[in-house]
Amino acid sequence: METTGYGTSPSTPKAPGTLDSALSKASTGAHSAVNTMADAADGAIRKTKPAIDKVASMAHQAVDKAAASAAPAADWIGEKGEQLDATQKRLVNDTCSYISANPLTSIGLAVLAGVVLSRLTRSSS
Repeated sequence: METTGYGTSPSTPKAPGTLDSALSKASTGAHSAVNTMADAADGAIRKTKPAIDKVASMAHQAVDKAAASAAPAADWIGEKGEQLDATQKRLVNDTCSYISANPLTSIGLAVLAGVVLSRLTRSSS
């Protein structure tokens, strides 16, 4: 079967990360599957080539639309992941600073938390 120019992913700016590469791999895999099915059907039924090409074209368009719809979601998830990573680093730094400034209070809070957790787990067993 001839290549019709389908199978290209939508042109979106690529941010580094595994979400974009996973989206690209999924899109490429779906296009490959459509091509494989179209080739198999084309080899088996030569008389229906125009219908096969039309169905393959529609399938490629559906894959491209799905990839285009998923790209913004992948970008959003990537941005939120970066924000969560920055928040985690800030909280760790703040906690370290607090412990360094208040070592006795920190030890007292840790002991108190341990006692409370111990009581909670003991009473639920």
